Amino acid sequence: MSTIHRLTAACAVSAVALTATACSSGTNSSSGGSQSLRVAAVATDRAGTEAVIQAFKARNAGVQITTSYADTDQYQGTLRTQLSSGTAPDVFFAWPGNGNPGAIQVLAPTGYLADLSGRPWAARLPAGIKSVAQVDGKTYIAPLTFVGIGALYNKKALADSGARIPATWPETLAFCDAAKARGKVAFALGNQTDWVTQLVDYALVPTTVYATVPDFDQKMKSGAATFAGSGWKTAMDKYLEMNERGCFSKDPLGTSFESSVSQLATGKAVAAVQVTSTLNQLKSEAPQGTEFGLFPLPATGNAADTRMPGAAGGAFAQNAKAKNPGLAGKFIDFMATPEAMNLYANATGNLPSIPNAQFKADPALQPLIDFQKAGRTVPFMDQLWPNPKVQQAHFTGVQNMFSGKDSPDDVLKRMDTAYAQK
Repeated sequence: MSTIHRLTAACAVSAVALTATACSSGTNSSSGGSQSLRVAAVATDRAGTEAVIQAFKARNAGVQITTSYADTDQYQGTLRTQLSSGTAPDVFFAWPGNGNPGAIQVLAPTGYLADLSGRPWAARLPAGIKSVAQVDGKTYIAPLTFVGIGALYNKKALADSGARIPATWPETLAFCDAAKARGKVAFALGNQTDWVTQLVDYALVPTTVYATVPDFDQKMKSGAATFAGSGWKTAMDKYLEMNERGCFSKDPLGTSFESSVSQLATGKAVAAVQVTSTLNQLKSEAPQGTEFGLFPLPATGNAADTRMPGAAGGAFAQNAKAKNPGLAGKFIDFMATPEAMNLYANATGNLPSIPNAQFKADPALQPLIDFQKAGRTVPFMDQLWPNPKVQQAHFTGVQNMFSGKDSPDDVLKRMDTAYAQK
């Protein structure tokens, strides 16, 4: 996936200050032995990774696994350095598609990733996920989860605010007004954290763009469409309209991701547009018994238009130069089993990438399940962008919009320029 990720509470402090060995765990052993493996992941997916590792070790006596975790930006930079120097872990977290420095379309052409096309699970990947797990027809990652973006909400805060779950754009604005009238934040927003800046746009664009132009990505690739001349402009205008309406935290640019999660967990905010993997962190911070739900963010006056972002999430690749390729391949194969996927999905608050009858989803995720079944989900936008520069232009652009430095037109023009770069 993109850099749509956040720190877990356990690593929120240490991951900022440390290198890629931040929040390390496991057996501190040499990675060269036949029963020893090094695994690295982003801090946001630590709980899922640890759950799978424990299950794997329980079935493989004597295996020693050393782990390392870091926040997303730090992880991506360190991973590239390790890969180029030949010191990367045997198995590591990587993103589907393109759009950021840790994505497979960036890493695979350099020869850093092992070809996993012949693994027994590769043929079972759903079509919508397979397309972003492959480069030139070869599979390079094992995607473990299906992740969505929508408005996670605190049910008690919703009841206290008197607001109603919106199904249309006018109802979204009414939702903001109702929350504000009761002294609550309608949508907690932590735009101080750069990857958070993209989420509201990502929640709106499936409806403002893809509901009417489902082949928008193909049109962009062929030069028949641009960000500036599309429903992206509509989405960004609505993003700013929500800010001007008082829908968001008092100072979004001064609010971090962690602060926005706390606002929602404690009921100071009614909702937050976030990745579904934030659900478990919300539960860990909320008072006991707090219940959460999820709704798609509407963007038009017709509820039937609404689409949700839904895409491959947590995924792992095998180092092409793994010190222990046999054990690395065995671990990757285990990660792609229903047992491991279900453990990972439950621990991270997502759905397994390959549906199976044994998985019991959190009831809060039912709207994402329903939209997925109805074919009303759209891949995360950056997974199909040609380079990481587009996403960075989007991050910076949204922060500039909120500080008054840029207009949506300015941001979209820069995104188009970045898209055209190789």
